[in-house]
Amino acid sequence: MIVLKFGGTSVTDAAAIRRAAAIVESRRSRAPIVVVSALGGATNILLEVAAQSAGGQLLLALRSVEALRERHLAEAEALLGGTREAHDVVSEMGAMFDELASLAGALSVLGDLTPRSQDAIAAIGEMLSSLLAAAAFRAAGLPAVHVDARQVMITDDHFMKAEPDVDAIAEAAHRILGPIVRNGEIPVLGGFIGTAKSSGITTTLGRGGGDYSASLFGAALHTEAIEVWTDVDGMLTADPRVVKNARLIERVAFDEASELASFGAKVLHPSTIAPAVRLGIPVYVLNSRNPASAGTMITFDAPRRPVTAIAGKSNVSLVKVRSPKMLLAEGFLHRLFKVFEDHKTSVDVVATSEVSVSLTVDDPTHLDAIIVDLRALGDVAIERNRGIVAIVGTGISDGGASMSRALQALGNVRVYMLSLSATGINLTVVVDDEQVKPLMQRLHAEFFERERA
Repeated sequence: MIVLKFGGTSVTDAAAIRRAAAIVESRRSRAPIVVVSALGGATNILLEVAAQSAGGQLLLALRSVEALRERHLAEAEALLGGTREAHDVVSEMGAMFDELASLAGALSVLGDLTPRSQDAIAAIGEMLSSLLAAAAFRAAGLPAVHVDARQVMITDDHFMKAEPDVDAIAEAAHRILGPIVRNGEIPVLGGFIGTAKSSGITTTLGRGGGDYSASLFGAALHTEAIEVWTDVDGMLTADPRVVKNARLIERVAFDEASELASFGAKVLHPSTIAPAVRLGIPVYVLNSRNPASAGTMITFDAPRRPVTAIAGKSNVSLVKVRSPKMLLAEGFLHRLFKVFEDHKTSVDVVATSEVSVSLTVDDPTHLDAIIVDLRALGDVAIERNRGIVAIVGTGISDGGASMSRALQALGNVRVYMLSLSATGINLTVVVDDEQVKPLMQRLHAEFFERERA
């Protein structure tokens, strides 16, 4: 048994869905389960519809709904033609769009966009794409069965970022997906969406939720592998938009992949691989536009390298808290991080001294409120327009040679924070935002291009 996850760019139109069907056909002997994202860009449009409706721009929102309807119907026509199945699929999709228009109208009356309402609208993208993909696969001769992912992905009721209930998912996966696979059929589900166990109301898993869904389903059924199909050949030694000579990494360790995803690598969200890590299920990152490419295998058994890749992200805020109360005090750090927990804001990099703490935050949504609460603990300073560059490799802390080369490559760049992860595989540097790209290029040249030369 294997899970195949197709991202938005891999199901963006009829041509992409046909390519996905061919890939599924090539894995048919391995009992595939297919998870799909919404058609490329559809989720962003749906979120705009929600915001426009609640903001009093109902006419604009309804125009977007109709444009999205026309797009999906056009792809259905291209994939299914005038068949009886095409009529059934178009009717079902039409009902979903009618519901979307009704939701938009209700939001315009209420004038208030709640997380629950936003999830109800955002989930429609995966509901549509999974229905269309299943029909297209059947038209291509595959025994595909559409499954409403909300029957399997059971979560709590934390809307917009729901927490999966692993035990409930395992039970539902064995009860619903297991018999379909054993019958020689192929379940097709949407990623990203779920149902609150307490109420039965639609939820979403938030950023990276589609890949996370695939990983959770794979872990629940103990599949032999999870394949994430994207529009790139795999994980690279750096972002190719920043570093032109970035190379493919054919095998990477789970912890390296997680660090890279956390610090800017866009191929995977760090949560994606967590369920697979626990069970040792290998995750492959592959290119649906180039299926012959070897891609990247994420596994426990990967080469130990001083540096595997360079990652970076911009628009980071650096928060500094200084307080004499820290000195020899118990529980201070607990109170400090409780502030971030209360505001549901994650922290990336942390450095502490006897009387101060410095940390980075990449989501500024609740930062103003966080600063107010932190002032009860000490003096607070915030520095915006910072960036993070991460040098990741399982062997970076083996001896001092690699770290010395990394520090030398910094040159005269001003460094605001320097941190080595507890696992010793990630050397993180906080610099001015404008220095992120040139520093990534310089480090990549030091560790990869110089070696090649």
